[in-house]
Amino acid sequence: MINKVTLIGNLGQDPEVRHLENGAMVARFSLATNESYKDKDGNWQTLTEWHNVVVWRDLAERAEKQLKKGMMVYVEGKITYRKYTTQEGQERQATDIVANLFRMLERKEGSGENRFPNSEPAGYRQSGTPVTMPVTENPVASVAEGDDLPF
Repeated sequence: MINKVTLIGNLGQDPEVRHLENGAMVARFSLATNESYKDKDGNWQTLTEWHNVVVWRDLAERAEKQLKKGMMVYVEGKITYRKYTTQEGQERQATDIVANLFRMLERKEGSGENRFPNSEPAGYRQSGTPVTMPVTENPVASVAEGDDLPF
C-alpha cells in the first residue's frame, strides 16, 4: 500500500511554529495549488485548492527559517486525517499533508538563476512549461522481439 502526496504550490502564509512539551517542533502552513481548465463555454477558469501542510522537528526548523508567504514550494509527504473537539464541544475533522520533504522553487531576485539548481521537477524547463516528449504510435513496437525485460 502507498500513501504519497506531491504538491507544487504557493504558501498562503508564513509557517506557524510551535514547540511541544516534549521539545518537538512542529510547523504548519497552507499551500495553494491551481488548476486551469476551459469551461463548457470555452472560457478559462482557475480552480484553487488549499492544503494544510505539517512538518516536524528539523524540517519545521528549516521551514521557519526559509519559507515565507507567497513562495513557490515543492512538497512531498502523506495525507492524514484527524478528528478533534473544539472548545465549544463540537466534533471536527481535518485533512493534513504531513510532509517529509519540501524544496523551494523560487529564483534569486534579479537573476534568472534558481536558488536551488535541482529544484525544478523532472519534465519542466526553466520557463516552467512542460517538456513535450515525442510519442511513437506504438511504443511497445519499438522494443525488439525477444528482449529480456525485467517485468
